[in-house]
Amino acid sequence: MLVLILGLLIFLGVHSIRFFADDWRSQQVARLGELPWKGIFTVVSLLGFVLIVWGYGLAKADTVWLWIPPVWTRHLAALLTLPAFILLLAAYIPGSRIRSKLGHPMLAGTKIWAFAHLISNGTLAAVLLFGSFMVWSIVGFAASRRRDRATGVIRAPGSLKGDLMVIVAGVVAWMIFAMYLHGVLIGVKPFG
Repeated sequence: MLVLILGLLIFLGVHSIRFFADDWRSQQVARLGELPWKGIFTVVSLLGFVLIVWGYGLAKADTVWLWIPPVWTRHLAALLTLPAFILLLAAYIPGSRIRSKLGHPMLAGTKIWAFAHLISNGTLAAVLLFGSFMVWSIVGFAASRRRDRATGVIRAPGSLKGDLMVIVAGVVAWMIFAMYLHGVLIGVKPFG
């Protein structure tokens, strides 16, 4: 469990710098340069991610059940991840009203993803993993929206065409991940 906690602290910690120490981050980017900053950020993020995966695997070997989720929660989780995928892709595909209205659709998608997995997994390790991501994304979304208001961020309005592109890409990515990759990478088949 300690490896999982360390991984979460590193990964979510480095991804929280912008929320809580944006001025410090800007100073470091100015001092080091954009590319070196991104390199350090990436290396630290990857370290945290590897520790999360490894730690979760270790924790699953010594499972502590807090509750046994009903079967229907797995079906609900599979469905909830669909809008999570759409929101994730809205962060990267420009020109959608979804991105324009939310401002930070990846954080909104992470909230849904974490909630979906939290309700369908009743182990201590799952609560720690998905609960941490859910709290982080809620706090991050609020902090990012507050920063946007304070700095006067105005986003382009987006279009129906942009929304359709995001939705189609999100549905396709969700289907590929749910039908194939989740089983291969995670070992659980949401629909099988």
